[in-house]
Amino acid sequence: MNYIFNFYIFLFGLIIGSFLNSVIYRLERDKSLGGRSYCPNCKHELKWIDLFPVFSYIFLKGNCKYCNKKISIQYPLVEIATGLMFLLIFNHQLPIISLQDLIALCFMFYISCSMITIFVYDLKYFIIPDKVLLPAIVVTFLYQLFLNFNLLILNYFWAGLISFLFFWIIFFISNGEWMGFGDCKLVVLLGLLLGFPNILIGLFLSFFFGAIIGLIFIFSSISFGGKVVGLKSQIPFAPFLILGMFVAMFWGQQIISWYLNFLIF
Repeated sequence: MNYIFNFYIFLFGLIIGSFLNSVIYRLERDKSLGGRSYCPNCKHELKWIDLFPVFSYIFLKGNCKYCNKKISIQYPLVEIATGLMFLLIFNHQLPIISLQDLIALCFMFYISCSMITIFVYDLKYFIIPDKVLLPAIVVTFLYQLFLNFNLLILNYFWAGLISFLFFWIIFFISNGEWMGFGDCKLVVLLGLLLGFPNILIGLFLSFFFGAIIGLIFIFSSISFGGKVVGLKSQIPFAPFLILGMFVAMFWGQQIISWYLNFLIF
């Protein structure tokens, strides 16, 4: 039975990932999320058979059926990433035996969708969309307010505020060259999600991942978000913040326990 649930959760994630691709595309062009899907190249409306997540991409060999133009690998990657994230969240939240557990699961699905959208959008366009970030902050604040009220002020609120001030200082000192203001707003969300001490783990991992991957891209002059990255290039930081957040969210306590044991022995 557990395998069946996992299969349907993964399939549901694939479908939502397909929708997130549409959100990413239309947000940048300020288009409505309503209406039929179409090919970004030839604008031909897609039929239902063209819209199966991942499978349509494989069946069409990565090309549009109508204009034969290459379809971006982003589409199946976002779909697979969303499916895997939903699967990870579902198993992390088990057992789901109460209404509060169900609300927590739906909340985490929503947050993961917001994070994946921000991840890809910042990677492609070097900007964090407020239309995704700000509602996520409000929803997270309300979620913590009603479900974790006792910890909200003592933990999550201060985690978000202190993280914001730390990033704002970097933003102010560098005049926005080292850190964008969008990153300052993003860490408010991360603080509200993680609280202490997990936010410290998330931020540490973000800088660690950013430093390692940034050096690889810079010295290799690899294309990053459609642009060739050189020694003086800027690299979007939101993807690293989100990666660090997910690691801290799922494995933060294990990392802290390992670190404390390492110090003791």
